[in-house]
Amino acid sequence: MITESDMVVLTRDLDAHGLKLGDIGTVVHKYGKKGFEIEFVTAEGKTVAVLTLQKDDVRPFHGKDILHVREMSQTMNA
Repeated sequence: MITESDMVVLTRDLDAHGLKLGDIGTVVHKYGKKGFEIEFVTAEGKTVAVLTLQKDDVRPFHGKDILHVREMSQTMNA
């Protein structure tokens, strides 16, 4: 079960926001059983997006997941 403050992983690309499948966000608000407000930030703490997503758009972050780093495009990171 996903709750507020949990880290979650995107299950699909969100090109309009520069986010890719596998990007990690934090749940800042839970809307019942189906929706979440999720914040995505850079390594330096700059907010990339705060989005309302459905439960199928994310999955729980697991302890056995491996982290990966990618650089945001200049246009999305400006």
